[in-house]
Parts: sequence; structure tokens; C-alpha cells
Amino acid sequence: MNSSTYPAAQHVMVLYTGGTIGMQASANGLAPASGFEARMREYLNSQPDLVVPQWRFREMSPLIDSANMTPAYWQQLREAVVDAVDVQGCDSVLILHGTDTLAYSAAAMSFQLLGLHARVCFTGSMLPAGVTDSDAWENLGGALVALGQGLAPGVHLYFHGEVLDPTRCAKVRSFGRHPFKRLERQGGGAKATSLPAQLNYKQNKVLAKVAVLPLFPGISAELLDGVVDSGIQGLVLECYGSGTGPSDNPMFLVSLERAREKGVVLVAVTQCHEGGVELDVYEAGSRLRGVGVLSGGGMTREAAFGKLHALLGAGLETAEVRRLLELDLCGELA
Repeated sequence: MNSSTYPAAQHVMVLYTGGTIGMQASANGLAPASGFEARMREYLNSQPDLVVPQWRFREMSPLIDSANMTPAYWQQLREAVVDAVDVQGCDSVLILHGTDTLAYSAAAMSFQLLGLHARVCFTGSMLPAGVTDSDAWENLGGALVALGQGLAPGVHLYFHGEVLDPTRCAKVRSFGRHPFKRLERQGGGAKATSLPAQLNYKQNKVLAKVAVLPLFPGISAELLDGVVDSGIQGLVLECYGSGTGPSDNPMFLVSLERAREKGVVLVAVTQCHEGGVELDVYEAGSRLRGVGVLSGGGMTREAAFGKLHALLGAGLETAEVRRLLELDLCGELA
């Protein structure tokens, strides 16, 4: 019985990107392989008690190991989702994706698909379909069942019986059936009351250049300069604790200020698994804010990275990007 308050999926588009779920052995180890639609159909036909919505299948090109995922591929995914929903009339999309960068892609698509009324669900597996103790079919079947029972509009991550918010979770294990976990992050932002038209899912986005830089003891201004001078437009700064950094290093602060003056949008997230950024708690944090670093609150690295790509790719003015970064757009700061 469907106990969800959301409509059950009727027509699902399955987008297959590659990943472990459909990999086959090759001379150099497991590699992405075509032909997964037939294997999926054979499995589901062998499970008459598994009630799933009607589905159709599209194999993305190229099929990739998710270690090779790029923001350019995200654009292909967004276009494929828009085509499935607005052209082909699907009410839901299931994306089969490798686990290594699944949390990045699911978070990024949450921002790329703002305003979409359909449901998008990501899943994958830790072991390929068909091998002993594989989790592939249980995740694929479970995701289809979850869509059939009704999910809220927007993007979801399904794994081993759990439906997770992709802007709040990360891959925390390289083994087992529970690689993804919701991070206990704190430090929210006010909900955005309206969104610029450029952020609507129907609007094309250009590729932005965004980087992530973790702080570490002794990090130099020269290293930061090298990252900034590579032409980036946005930088996720992974800070210590509640958002601290080497505030007694004047050259490092000068480099951050120079980055801001060049138009680079700087946002701080915490390296900690729990908690969040509050830049004004310590002097070592308030000095970062003083040179233009924004607070990422409780955002994960994956969410901050995807959010910067969406905001900068939409062509918004820098001031508007900075404003929206500290507002909650789709649960990333809830």
C-alpha cells in the first residue's frame, strides 16, 4: 500500500551512466559495459512479486567509471533529465551511477534541477550486478519501488533501503552496503523566498570553474595563489572546526583578499564530519570573513561544490552569487 503523500511514479526514465552496477571484467579490471538494459529487464522479469512502475531505458554516452565524472557530464545529465520529463513525459528519472562521485553528482543535480516537479533518484552499487553478494539488484529494485510508492519532487539518493537527501550526505565508507551517510551538520541559513529565473532547471548553464582546497598546517599563500591564478571563479575552502584558518599568516589573508578582488567567490565549509561553520566564533574565523570568505554553514563539501557550479554557471552577478550562497535553496542549509 502506498503510504506516501506524494503521487506514485507512473513512467520512469532510467539513465545509465556506467559505474560499478553494470561493470564487466576486462583485461585491466572492472570496466563500464553496455547491455545493462537487457540484464535489468531479465532480473525484473524474474521477480514477479516486485511491483515497479513502467520504465524505459537510456544509455548515456560515454559510459564511465564515476571516478571520471566531470561537471561537463553533469550538463549532459541535466539535459537528459529535462528531455525525459519535458519531452518524453516521464514523471520520474532513475540515474544509475558509480558510488565514488555519486554524492557529488546528486548534490550538483539538486541545484541544476531547481524548480523541477518530477522526481529524480540516484542509485548504484558497491559490487557489480551478478557477482556473489552484490547489492546491485536490491538497490535498483528498491529505488524503483521507492519511486513507485511516491517521493517528493526533487533529487534523492537511494541506497540499501534508505532515501537520503543528497545535499546533506557523503560517501563515508569504501566497503559494505552502507557507503552513504547523512552528515550531522549544523549551521543553517534562511530559506530563499524566491529564485532568479536563471536558476530554473529549464535554463541552460555554462561550465563554471570551481575548486576545493582543504586547509592543512603550514599551508602557504603561494599554494593558494596558484589555485586562484588557475582561472577559477569559485573556491570551496575546507576549514578547520567551526571555520578557522591560518589567521596569523598575513600573506595567506592577503591572498584570500586578492582572490575576492579578482571576483572569485570564496565559501568556507568544515572539515569535521559533524557541526558547521560559524566564522565569528573565533578570531581565526572572523579574519577569514573580514577578507571576503562566506560561511557555508552546515553545507557538505559536495553541496557547496555543486551549488557554486550552479550559481556561477547561471551567469548571475557576483554579488547575487554571494547572497544566494548563504541562503538555503534546496535543503542544503536546512
